[in-house]
Amino acid sequence: MIWAATNAVGCTIDVARIAFEYENIDDLLGTYARLKNMGIVPVMAADEGAGTAFYYVDPDQNNIELNVNNFANEWTATEYMKNSPGFRRAQIDPDKMIAARKAGASPWELHERALAGEFAPAKPYDMRQQF
Repeated sequence: MIWAATNAVGCTIDVARIAFEYENIDDLLGTYARLKNMGIVPVMAADEGAGTAFYYVDPDQNNIELNVNNFANEWTATEYMKNSPGFRRAQIDPDKMIAARKAGASPWELHERALAGEFAPAKPYDMRQQF
């Protein structure tokens, strides 16, 4: 449970967003599958270049991000963000990504294929309605 805090002037500070980073894509996809089996699905999923993230909204309307670094380490991911020609976000359908992983795609292949649009959801996420 996460509690709201009070700042120095007495205003309540609520939690708005929490992010959890996974060690590898298989752990992230496994958590997605487990939550989906419980009826909990993300409001958006995307490969954002440096990382892949699934976004959820909890009953209190807090945003929960589950993510994984697409690179071997933080330094490489940071260099990618600093030197890439432009920010790219590719919306993904996690079930399509799981199917590709089960068919033998490597984590890097998943990343490349996601950015190429291969795992696009049948219906694009509408970010104006989600967050």
